[in-house]
Amino acid sequence: MADEELIARINALVEEEHRLEGSRVGEGLSEGDARRLRDLEVALDQTWDLLRQRRARRDAGLDPDGAEPRSPGTVENYRQ
Repeated sequence: MADEELIARINALVEEEHRLEGSRVGEGLSEGDARRLRDLEVALDQTWDLLRQRRARRDAGLDPDGAEPRSPGTVENYRQ
């Protein structure tokens, strides 16, 4: 997936996240909405990670297409 496609995916995920959060202001989220929000957060982390990998590979003179998506467990356990 090209960088532009990853950026478009990130933007779409963020838009959905904002719609979901905004639709229930003051009411709380249903169980299904809360689960979807968590799935969106994980998908965002994975997509950002893949974009960062591609950029790092390019900066190192490597083929960015060699970047691979990492598991949710990996990207969710990075130390900040």
